[in-house]
Amino acid sequence: MTAISNDLRTGRALVDSELFDSIAEFTMVHFGYDKEKAERATDQAITFLATVATATVKMVPSDDVDGALHSFILHTADYREFCEKYAGRFLEHNPRPGGGGRVPAEVQATAHAIKAAGFMVMDDLWTVNGENAAQCDSDCGRDYRNV
Repeated sequence: MTAISNDLRTGRALVDSELFDSIAEFTMVHFGYDKEKAERATDQAITFLATVATATVKMVPSDDVDGALHSFILHTADYREFCEKYAGRFLEHNPRPGGGGRVPAEVQATAHAIKAAGFMVMDDLWTVNGENAAQCDSDCGRDYRNV
């Protein structure tokens, strides 16, 4: 049997470990995530931002990814540098007018855009009100490098 390699990228690989750890720590302290969830959400927030520049759909973070995204934004200088490198411009934070809830279809489209960009999608973090919105194929998020 021939093993097929599918090198899905991670957000963690796009920033240095010191910045990654700082964003995850901020997410733990200010959003109440445990260490594992903070690290996973940080990974997904970084992939979200790296995909925004080329996405053809409206990009909306999930409930779980949003805390890490805000944590990264508050690392202002690093955030600005990341945006310039991966998007060619500063990515403004544009919350939904009126503060309404997330639209599951938009979160789902976002998860699919991230996967299409070659990033690992951790389905269980792409939720809206506790319901999975990623709904990728059954192996979405699987790390193929360990097959």
